[in-house]
Order: sequence, then C-alpha cells, then structure tokens
Amino acid sequence: MSAEVVVDLSAVQFGERERVLLRYGPLSASAFRYESGVAAVRRGNERGEAVLLPFQGQQVWSARFDGRELAMRSMFAEPRPTREYLENYGGLLLHCGLTAMGVPGPEDRHPLHGELPNAPFQRAWLFAGSDSRGQYLGLGGEYEHIVAFNHHYVARPLVRLRAGTALLEVEFAARNLKRTQMEYMYLAHINLRPVDNGRLLYSAPCVPGKVRVRRSIPAHVRVRAGYREFLEELERQPQRHNVLLPELPFDPEVVLYLDYLADEEGWAHSLQVHPDGSADYVAHRPAQLPKGIRWICRTPDQDALGLVLPATAEPEGYTAESAKGNVRVLPPGGEFRCQYTFGALRAEEAAEIGKRIEELLRVSAQ
Repeated sequence: MSAEVVVDLSAVQFGERERVLLRYGPLSASAFRYESGVAAVRRGNERGEAVLLPFQGQQVWSARFDGRELAMRSMFAEPRPTREYLENYGGLLLHCGLTAMGVPGPEDRHPLHGELPNAPFQRAWLFAGSDSRGQYLGLGGEYEHIVAFNHHYVARPLVRLRAGTALLEVEFAARNLKRTQMEYMYLAHINLRPVDNGRLLYSAPCVPGKVRVRRSIPAHVRVRAGYREFLEELERQPQRHNVLLPELPFDPEVVLYLDYLADEEGWAHSLQVHPDGSADYVAHRPAQLPKGIRWICRTPDQDALGLVLPATAEPEGYTAESAKGNVRVLPPGGEFRCQYTFGALRAEEAAEIGKRIEELLRVSAQ
C-alpha cells in the first residue's frame, strides 16, 4: 500500500469557476459551486464521474458512468443549501441518522431521517493512494454533533472511486464522544434511477414472509385509489415487483423489507439489470447493516429506486423502532462502522454478480 496524499478542503477553494484540485493517474477531482451556492467536488475516472457535496451531508449528489445518470430523477436541478430533508431531496446517496432515523411517528420529535442528510460538515478532505486493488481517489469529512444534555458524537464518512470502475466504495464511522452511552440508528439512502422493464436480482428469498410490505403510510404521502390494494397484492405475491413494468403503480411509493443472505465474504448483493444487460449494483454487509429496505417511487415528478437501503433499523421512526428492539447503543467512546458499495456494472460484470446471487439463493433453498 502506498502512502496517501491528503488535501484539506476549505470554502475559499470553491468559486464560480471549476478548478482542478488533484490528479492521480486516471483519477481527478475538481471544485465548483452550484448557482445555489452549495460547494461540490467532481471526481472522475475513465468511465465517468460522481459529484459530492463535501460540506452538506457529504452527499453523493449525482453520478454519471458509462454514459448514463445513476441518480434518481427529482424536482431538484441542483442541491439547495438547507437542513430540511424534503427541501433538498434529489441526491444519489444520503446518510440518514444518527440520533434517530426514518419517518417520525406521533410520539417522535426528530426530523425526517435525522440530522445527518444535510448536516453542515466542519471538515472535508480529498485523499489519494493505491493498494492491492489499484489506485483510488476519495472524499472524506467530519461532522461533530453536539446538543447539550443529549448528544455528542462525530461522524466520518469516506467515499472512494477507483481507477477503471464505476463503483463507489463507502465507509461510514461514528464515535460516541459522551461519557455515557448513546442510542443510534443509521440508514444509507441510495436513490438509483429505475428503468422500464428493469429486472431486480438480489440475494434475498422473494417469498411471502421473507419480503414484507410496509402498510403504514407517512403523513407527507398522499395515496391514490387502488394503492392499498396493490400493497396487499405485493404481500401475497412479492415477485410481482421484480420487473419494473411501466404500468405498476409505484405511486406514491412502495416500501419492502427483505431478509438478505450474505456470501462467504459477508457481502449481500442487489442488481437492477437493464434491458441491455448492464446493471445498477449495491453490495452491503448484513452483519453491519442487518435491515434490507427497498423503496420504489415512480411518479411524474420523482422516479427513484432504492434497490436496497442498508440500515440498522427499519424506517418507522425512533419510537416504533425502539419498541421493536432495533435502536442500537454505543458505549462511552464506542464506534459504529459500516461499509457498502454501489454504482454501475457493464453487462459482463452484472452477469458475474447475477451468477453469485443465483448460487446463494440455490444453496439457501436446499
């Protein structure tokens, strides 16, 4: 492993004109500001680029690889400077949590998906190096959250892009800085762009009981005639959602809970296979993020596929998840860490992952 090069970022580096900050082999990173004023880092390699928001939630706002956009279609042409979740909802990856997560219930006081999605990061940096898997260039950051008499923690996400791939490797860590224990919840909200007739392949059994449909409807969601009946049908026949037929009514949204299986290396796999054989891909470790959540929203204004949102809890808000026993606890000085990967695969790459998924399911069914 080579020594890493680290470049600290500051607000003055982000102006109206885009400027290159770092080049490393085929990898590059440049800084710019959207017209909204939000600072952004564009990282690229031979296959495309990803745009991240270093000081606003460390979101991955968009990514374009192999000639196509990966991020959901939304009402937002660019990110907006806000702490409100729904006032800036169009990114490809949002970190959710950490003191609470999900849709707040009647007894909850936390914001939708917690304080992390648009958190104002105090530090951000670029880093580059190489290891046994080749060259990489990454963005890291640090957000310290302090509320007197309540919470004190620091969150540190890292997102790597390697040479020659269209995958983003994410590491997320959070350390409890209090001298008392801290409850926490985390969800990786990965919002891919669905394609008509895309096929969903994933290492979770698609049978009733193993795939569960969320029946509760968030307060900000308005339902249409026939929507509840569609949820009941999916409960009985979950395989109906495995092909994204244009006529299926994922409007306003459908949420499913899946029981993922991991391979011998501890990874679970999910694909959206496009009609041309290429795919969108998410890999996560169920040992770290045991809840596999699928979110599909296909409306005239939003088109999004949460192929899997790996999480420590289901997204029903603090009170409901605490009652289920899904809220975790960090001891004083304790740390939570997780890893996941997402991005695009060429047809031959997708076929290889598809075989791995089929083998996992075959072995589990024996």
